[in-house]
Amino acid sequence: MKQKSFTSVVILNWNGVHYLKKFLPVLIKSVKKTPETKIVVADNGSTDNSIQLLKEEFSSVEIITLDKNYGFAEGYNKALALIDSDYYVLLNSDVEVSENWLNTLVEYMDENCDVVACQPKILSYLDRNRFEYAGAAGGFIDKYGYPFCRGRIFGELEEDKGQYDAIIDVFWASGACLMIRSKDYWEVGGLDKDFFAHQEEIDLCWRLKSRGKRIVCNPQSVVFHIGGGTLQAESPQKTYLNFRNNLLMIYKNMPDKELNKILSIRCLLDYLAAFHLLLQGKFSNFKAVLKARSDFQKLKSNFTEKRNENIQYSVQISTPKCRTKNLLVEFYLKGNKTI
Repeated sequence: MKQKSFTSVVILNWNGVHYLKKFLPVLIKSVKKTPETKIVVADNGSTDNSIQLLKEEFSSVEIITLDKNYGFAEGYNKALALIDSDYYVLLNSDVEVSENWLNTLVEYMDENCDVVACQPKILSYLDRNRFEYAGAAGGFIDKYGYPFCRGRIFGELEEDKGQYDAIIDVFWASGACLMIRSKDYWEVGGLDKDFFAHQEEIDLCWRLKSRGKRIVCNPQSVVFHIGGGTLQAESPQKTYLNFRNNLLMIYKNMPDKELNKILSIRCLLDYLAAFHLLLQGKFSNFKAVLKARSDFQKLKSNFTEKRNENIQYSVQISTPKCRTKNLLVEFYLKGNKTI
C-alpha cells in the first residue's frame, strides 16, 4: 500500500492578526478532511498580537517565530527549512479556502507525480464571481516577460463563467496559494531572497519550468483572496518591486539567444510606462519605475552567478509556455482583454 503524503499548509504572517482571526477557523475546518496535514503559521516579526492570538485561540496551529520581517521570499525559506513535509502549501493569510480545496490538490498531486507544483482557481473574496489579481486561473508571461493570468490581464479581471475550469499546464502558479513538492522547492534553491517580495514565485516557477518540470492550475480547487493586504495597487513601493524584480527575473532566466533583445526592448517599454504614469499625475510611481531601472543596472552583476546556474541546468532552448505576442500591444492597442 502506497504511503500517504504529508502536507504542511504554511502561512507567512506579518501583522495580520485580523486575517488570522477571520480565516484560520475556516482553514482548520477544511484541513480536518485531509489526513496527514498540519497548519503552520510562520510569523515574520509581527508587532501586533498575532502570536498571542494563535496561542490563546488556535492551539492546533504550529507556530514558527522569526526574529524580524524577512519579506515574502526569505521569510518562507527560513520557515520551510524547519518543516519536514512532502508537500508545502504557501498560503496567504488573507485567503478564505473552500470545503475540499486541499484534498482536491493533494489527490491530484499524488496521482500526477510528474507535476511539481500547482495552484487552485483564485477568486476575489470581495467579488466572488470574479477572478482575483494574484493568480486567477493560472499564470503565464508574454514574449517580453510581462506576467498575466487566465482571467486577468494587467488590471482587467474577468467574471468567472467556468471558461477556465480545465486543468492545464501553466508557466507559473500564484504565491497566494502555491502547492509544491518540497524536494523540488529545495532542488532549485527555493524562493530568491534578494527579491524580498513580488514576482518571486514566478521566478521560482521559471526555474522549475526551465528544468523541464510541470506546473499546473487545478480549478476544481477554489479559494477566495482579498489581495493587496500588505501593499495597495497604487503603492510606489509595489510599483518599484514589480518593475525591478521583473527585470531581475528576466535577467536570471531568459535564454541567451533572447536576453539582450528582450532587455533592450524592455528598456524602451519601461520608460514609456514611466512617462504614462507621469501624465496621470502619479509622480511617486513615475520615480519608482526610474529607481527600479537604475537599481536593476546596479544589481545585475550580483545575479550573474544565479543566471549561470539557471542556464546550466536548463533543458529548454527558449522560454517555455509563454505568449508569443506583445501583451501591451494586444491589450492597449487592439483591446484584447482576455487570454
